[in-house]
Amino acid sequence: MVAFAVVLARLTLEASPASVPLAHDNLTPGRSIEAYLSRPAFLDTVKQLGGNVLLGVPFGILLPLLSRRARGFLRVALLTAATMLLVELVQGALVTGRAFDVDDVLLNTTGALLGYVTVGRRLGRAVHPRTRPRWWRRRRPAGTSA
Repeated sequence: MVAFAVVLARLTLEASPASVPLAHDNLTPGRSIEAYLSRPAFLDTVKQLGGNVLLGVPFGILLPLLSRRARGFLRVALLTAATMLLVELVQGALVTGRAFDVDDVLLNTTGALLGYVTVGRRLGRAVHPRTRPRWWRRRRPAGTSA
């Protein structure tokens, strides 16, 4: 997770003075996604949208490994969204040439959920197995009837 945090910081919190005229805050969900999808430069669209989705995937894999409490679709979504919202706020307020974009938070969270559903859920269960059976699987004591 530390290595991922370092990569995340390098990718999102590094100043980009050349981008100052291009950086615009986006508080409307879907606006920048729509803008990228309407561009003729397909490679740029894939890099921007795909890169943001891929940036979230490690959260969906690592969060369930780190803590039993971080397992679950909703928990992974909330923890990722909160972390990425913080990154976007810092990026927009303090980093030259960067802007706050709510779509980045949405795309990162989508990536985390994809990582969780494909790999993180199984790994989390392998590392942190259940300690007690589910209520519907509990066995009745011997000699009692249903």
